[in-house]
Amino acid sequence: MSEPSANGTGAPSAGVPAKVYLGVFALAMINVTAVLSIRNFPSMAELGWSLVGWYVLALLLFFLPLSLAGAELATGWPKGGGVYAWVREAFGERQGFIAIWCEWSENIVWFPTVLSFIAATFAYAIDPSLASNGLYMLVVMMGVFWGVTVLNFFGEKYGSGISSFGGLFGVILPCAILIVLLIVFLVEGKTGALTWTGVSGLLPSINLGTLPFVQTAVLLFAGMEMAGFHARETRDPGNDFPRAILYSATIIFVLSILGTLAIAYTVPAQALSLSAGVIQAIQSMLHAIGAGWLVKPMALLIAVGAVAQLSTWLIGPAKALGVAAAQGDMPKVWRSHNRYDSPVAVLIIQAAISSLFALLFVLVPSVNSAYWILQALTTQVIIVMYLLMFSALIKLRYSQPDTPRAYRVPGGTAGVWICSGVALVALIFSFLIGLIPPQGTVAMSTTTYIVVMLVFTFILSIGAPLAFWLFRKPSWRAPDAESLLEGDAA
Repeated sequence: MSEPSANGTGAPSAGVPAKVYLGVFALAMINVTAVLSIRNFPSMAELGWSLVGWYVLALLLFFLPLSLAGAELATGWPKGGGVYAWVREAFGERQGFIAIWCEWSENIVWFPTVLSFIAATFAYAIDPSLASNGLYMLVVMMGVFWGVTVLNFFGEKYGSGISSFGGLFGVILPCAILIVLLIVFLVEGKTGALTWTGVSGLLPSINLGTLPFVQTAVLLFAGMEMAGFHARETRDPGNDFPRAILYSATIIFVLSILGTLAIAYTVPAQALSLSAGVIQAIQSMLHAIGAGWLVKPMALLIAVGAVAQLSTWLIGPAKALGVAAAQGDMPKVWRSHNRYDSPVAVLIIQAAISSLFALLFVLVPSVNSAYWILQALTTQVIIVMYLLMFSALIKLRYSQPDTPRAYRVPGGTAGVWICSGVALVALIFSFLIGLIPPQGTVAMSTTTYIVVMLVFTFILSIGAPLAFWLFRKPSWRAPDAESLLEGDAA
């Protein structure tokens, strides 16, 4: 890792490579790769025709409010740090630090799950039996993770390139192929796995049995704020961000519904178990229409898309945490950037921690139940971040009403309250649902589970950043911290 440059942050100075700016397409692909995941399709497809209603519910309760809020916040405060800068503007430095800490820390546990998906899916492009080989899984997971981490050392040129290439060929193209295969399936007159039961069948069934799924639906489209982390690499955020969010939101929603319907219609529900994995569901679909030869190319494309998603989540929050560290919220080592303006310190620290989790995930199966609880905790932690983000949208309409915004949530102050209010209610409800222990997953009483979840959610989301805050020193702040935040350091 390089030492900080003479200006104290390690941000680029004389003799550094020319700055790479992101256009509308690159910003849109960052959101697409962050949010649109074929991994979710089989679990959604199990719902049958009601998946349409669940997607619409997710759209109304969270996806649309998040897209609108992200557009206003990104264009009003196009600063380094994304969510960190927005919450900081509304509530102050400490709350901004808590917000970005929540988004960064929840990724640490999520990374091994997407890495295992990448390794298992890539196995289908070589030899499916490798997916059960622990050594293969470990080598591929570590190779991909550290490889993507190192590529992001070289700044936006490679990071945005991975997102753009992976989003186009690893996400959009496989979804398009699924939709085309569905059309072929229908044209050939094959009997589908879904039986039409009328418009009522499209509605989501919400009862005690499906309540836990409400949380899944609400957070199904989490990540639309990701492009906001790249505000400093945008020439014209006022115009580029709203367009990028509009394009990416449309692509994500349309492809999610059609891609999931393609799987649901062509593969029987009993073949869509979560343990089978997305590529096995797609394999069943392809063999059903005599296109088994497409399994390996599809596996390769889907793996590429997952790598792009990994890269997007790996660099976005890391950049923001690096900006927060430069403001003096964390010890000096956390703020180290290299000459490409990449937060190498944070990247290395998160790679080391996640690698340890990945090792335990692969080599010690007995920790899986504890790991599941940790994953559940991270869901609660990311909800805390979104609660701060939507609250910031409301606060800034009052505290900084005259700040220029190229995009504003429609409807004036009432519109902001409706937009944020819907999301806040959905998030609070999801948080409460997350306190209910799933049957057969954990060996503890409901009361004990709730106490454990609340205590550790507090530690992970608020306690940890407050520990840094209590011991912070003036020397932790970089000399040009404000310019790094404002985007003038490059």
